[in-house]
Parts: sequence; C-alpha cells; structure tokens
Amino acid sequence: MLGKFFKKPDNDMGGRVPPGQTLTTRFPVLTYGPTQHYAAQDVVIRVTGLAEEKTLTWADLMALPQTTLTYDIHCVTHWSKLDTTWTGVRVIDLMQHLQLKPGATHVMQHSVGGYTTNLSLEDFTRPENLLAYEFNGEPLDAEHGGPLRMVVPHLYFWKSAKWLTGLEFMAADQAGFWERNGYHMHGDPFKDERYSD
Repeated sequence: MLGKFFKKPDNDMGGRVPPGQTLTTRFPVLTYGPTQHYAAQDVVIRVTGLAEEKTLTWADLMALPQTTLTYDIHCVTHWSKLDTTWTGVRVIDLMQHLQLKPGATHVMQHSVGGYTTNLSLEDFTRPENLLAYEFNGEPLDAEHGGPLRMVVPHLYFWKSAKWLTGLEFMAADQAGFWERNGYHMHGDPFKDERYSD
C-alpha cells in the first residue's frame, strides 16, 4: 500500500515519471545525519581543486543573476514530485565568475556535516541546475537544504547536495558519500541508475 501521500501513476505521464517511481504531493525529508541550521548570511561557498580558489559569500551570490525555474524532481527512494519551483543562481551564471584550470572534468559538492556527492562537469553545468535558496516562493526550509542547496533535477536527488559549502573541481571522477556506500556514480532516474553494479 502506498498510502494517501504517494500514488502510482497510471502511465509515465508523457515521459515525466521514471521507471519504478511513485508520485507524491508532499516533499519527503530524507537526510543522512542531522538537519543543519544556520543563517543565510553565514553561507560560504569555497571553490577549490582545479579552479582559481575563490570564496563566495551570501552577498556575492545575491549579486549574481537570480532565476526561477519549475521542474520535476526524483528521489532514489522511489518518489517523484512534479512541477516544483525553485529560485536561485544558475550554475551557468556562477561559472562565468570562476576560472577553471586545464583538465577539470568533474566536481565534488561539499556540504555542512561532511556530506559529498560527485558530478561530471557536463552534468554540473546544465542550464537548469541551480544553487537554490527558495522553494515555491518561500525561503528553503533547513530540512530541505536551506539556506542554500544544489538542485540538479535530471539526476536522482541525492546528487543535489543540501547545505552546500564547497565546489571542488577534479581531473577524474571520485565517489562521494552515497557513491562510496553502494549508490550509482551517475544516478540517472530514467535509466534506473540507483545502485552500483
């Protein structure tokens, strides 16, 4: 039984619902470790690795172009939520202010509490990806990664790090927290890439 908050879709809704997913009207909270609580003004993003080192404050991020986008999100625990609306700084707008060094092919997201997750540079720099601070027009709740999280909607949601603190550019792929513990290195929900082979 799925319960009143989860519903098995009748079909893939025109390609919007990946295999094995149920739809939810809620926003389930799933986090490894305790929820982190701190003020937006305390946000600091450190850019390291194969990039010119840089520290971005909340004020720095707010000075960049702000974008609101609506899209579907998918969790590896089999729920999908359609038509979610996020506001933040697009990765492609942030990248205009970063200087990468030759050989950078991947990025590791770092979070408060030590959480990490990896992305290829190609996946990281898609135009829909955001450093998000609002959800559905309201400041992002701490349980969902506020004051600032990544949103990478084309991959399972563990690839969208909550409480973002750092972007480490790398010359090769490396496993982050869940990838070291059996999750897929890529995580495409439409290919059912939940776990490593």
